[in-house]
Amino acid sequence: MRRTHRHAIRTSTWALLLVAFGSLAALPVPAAAGGAEVSDHQPDRFTDIGLTPHERDQALATLTAFVQKLARQLPAGQTLQLQFTDIDLAGRLLPFRAREVRVLTGQADWPRIDLRYTLRAGDRTLASGTADLADLNYLADTAFLDPRLGELPYEKRLLQQWFTRTFVRS
Repeated sequence: MRRTHRHAIRTSTWALLLVAFGSLAALPVPAAAGGAEVSDHQPDRFTDIGLTPHERDQALATLTAFVQKLARQLPAGQTLQLQFTDIDLAGRLLPFRAREVRVLTGQADWPRIDLRYTLRAGDRTLASGTADLADLNYLADTAFLDPRLGELPYEKRLLQQWFTRTFVRS
């Protein structure tokens, strides 16, 4: 008798799981967000992306990941193809002992990013163009600087403002 009772419980558990799974399968699946393909054009010729290849690669990886994060706001099926054509990081590198230090003065050292972009939905081009982004008052706007931006906050804010103006519909 005991064996039959366990078998009945096991069978009803499986039946419940099948019913639950069937119900979940009938629920609408949220659409996947948009994406981004980011590249760069001759980063060794960029105005200021860091001194060493490691610094350049790290900065490009940081900005690429940020653009990919922004692109998740795009509707499903849309892809932003973005190519950095020049980057000039905020501040200036000044010699300090045995290494360089980035100093932000708020004078002629604002962040600047030049890029080309294409917004696609499948084979269709929805928008394309170039953008020359700069924030001459980058140190004056620190109250609006999101602390969650982490590395390269001024450059990320510049990209975020451009992305919102260009692609986010109010």
